[in-house]
Order: sequence, then C-alpha cells, then structure tokens
Amino acid sequence: MFAFDHVGITTTIVQPDENWVEQSRVWVTNPKTHPEHIEFLRYEPDSTVPELIKANPHIAFRVATLDEHLKQPGVEIIIPPFEVGGFLRVVFVRKYNTIFEYMQYLQEGWFGQ
Repeated sequence: MFAFDHVGITTTIVQPDENWVEQSRVWVTNPKTHPEHIEFLRYEPDSTVPELIKANPHIAFRVATLDEHLKQPGVEIIIPPFEVGGFLRVVFVRKYNTIFEYMQYLQEGWFGQ
C-alpha cells in the first residue's frame, strides 16, 4: 500500500479541534476532516522538531510498513520513526529535496476518534 494521505502546513493560528502530540510538542488537525486533506501543525516554542520540517510543507503517504521506504536511494531521514497516540507510526524524510511523511497506521482512527 502506498496512498496519498495529506499535505502538512505549519501555522501559528490556533485551529479548531487540534490534537496534541507530546513527543514533538505540536498541535495537529485531522486531515481526514479537511476538504483538501490539509493537516495544520502549530508548534510550541520548545518543540524539538527540526527547523527544516517546521519551515516547509510536507506530503504524507499511508504505507503498509515504514521500513521499505527508508531503504530507498536518495532518502535522508530527518525525524526517525516514532509512534503517535498508539495508533500511528510515522517518519519524516527528505527525498527529491521535498519533505515526506510516511505513515503506518497501527489501527484506524485519529487520537481515539
């Protein structure tokens, strides 16, 4: 499986129905509820997410497993794989000079919804 999921865009504006990701200290919205599949990300000042990620939009794809996408030529891992909310494993990489997020759902849903 390899399917488009969303585009992630950094914002400084509080969004309706944000969810908290403690590991990266960021508020995120559910791209499944946005008509253009946009995920808004609002970082706390003490977020450890690299500036490269904060300063650039990303394209996210659902994948069956993360591992096969990390071994491809030209892939630079920016944020190593980590788990979000018990339902998702993600990794952020740079490929083709673009930021990609690969998402492996461990169970369907979004932050318990």
